[in-house]
Amino acid sequence: MFVLGIDPGLTRTGYGIIESRGGRESAIAAGVVRTDPQLTTADRLVELRRDIEMLVNDYTIDAAAIEQVFVNRNRNTAMAVARASGVIMEVIAQKGIPIAEYTPSQMKMAVTGSGSADKKQVSAVISMRLGLQGVDGPADVADALGIAMCHAQHHVASTLGAKS
Repeated sequence: MFVLGIDPGLTRTGYGIIESRGGRESAIAAGVVRTDPQLTTADRLVELRRDIEMLVNDYTIDAAAIEQVFVNRNRNTAMAVARASGVIMEVIAQKGIPIAEYTPSQMKMAVTGSGSADKKQVSAVISMRLGLQGVDGPADVADALGIAMCHAQHHVASTLGAKS
């Protein structure tokens, strides 16, 4: 199973694609999609849409998981993330790819065993589990890989539960 993980944002959207097979996970691709802050919000959303479409067209993806938008103290930031998240979900849904949402604490719990793990701990565990030297790029990349891993774990757990 190939899982696309997304950490949405208007300025930076982290993505990570993992393969999960038999309880083992490996990284296929990871990075950041950036939009030009000089553009209008509408034009940035168009740019984000185009980049996410290219991503889902370039890889075979069986499932997607996105970090749930959380309420931020900064209302403008929360609105920008919500807009970006909506555009991303629409692109993925148009491809017929099932989408799950996970909170940051659900991802941290699944990846590290602690829902309150800090970014450094999350990145270290992700690197170890995926056999990477480290996660290149901003924390958005590690978070996206973590969201994909969280979904893969939930999928395996639900599959095992269905067999019982």
